[in-house]
Amino acid sequence: MKVWTETPDIELFSDGGAEPNPGKGGFGVILRYKGNSKEFFQGYELTTNNRMELRGVIFGLEQLKTKSNVQVYTDSKYVIDGISKGWAEKWRSNGWRRHKNIKAVNSDLWERLLNAIAKHEVSFNWVKGHAGHTENERCDALANKGINMPNKLIDDGYEPLEEAEKDDESTVAKNAIGYTQKVQKEGDACRKCGTPVVKIVRKNIKLKPNQTYYFEYVFVCKECKTMYNTEEAKRDVLLPKNLFD
Repeated sequence: MKVWTETPDIELFSDGGAEPNPGKGGFGVILRYKGNSKEFFQGYELTTNNRMELRGVIFGLEQLKTKSNVQVYTDSKYVIDGISKGWAEKWRSNGWRRHKNIKAVNSDLWERLLNAIAKHEVSFNWVKGHAGHTENERCDALANKGINMPNKLIDDGYEPLEEAEKDDESTVAKNAIGYTQKVQKEGDACRKCGTPVVKIVRKNIKLKPNQTYYFEYVFVCKECKTMYNTEEAKRDVLLPKNLFD
């Protein structure tokens, strides 16, 4: 009797994002084996771009029940460099600390990703987002389906970041992709993909009860759709003069 020993060759395409960041999020995944593809997507109520990029790759790997040779394709330098440069392994060996007094951000997902990778032979491939890559464009569309689906999941591992952690996570992203300048004006480089941002003046702004300020305009990346607020765009809500009389 012949024993089947072939290790499947799998292609995994993934994309994820949040609108705004943090905000409602989603990921899209395509798994392909011998020309046959299967698509997945999921949405979350409150999360971040990086968590959705991580969750997409994790979800795809966790669908595989047999040890496989997996080629992962993603536009997330955050994910690729976290693995290929050994950052996640180092954080785990340090008790999920990036520095003595700063914990590693998204450690719950990094650990799941490391565990999923350990079951397969995995290689990571970077693709430029929104540049006509067929599968990446499709995964982006699937991620948007997740963002807009009515019954989104709760991202249990999401935690609002302390200021030190925000700086730390932005450093990871900056080191990963190389765009270090803050976005302060139209034409500045998007810190995720490097594309010049455009200024969009917000119209018909709806204020929430007890809201004390709003942003008159935002800067948006035309490629990866990342949105940036600035202090210069911040406007105080004008309260009625007799409110406290």
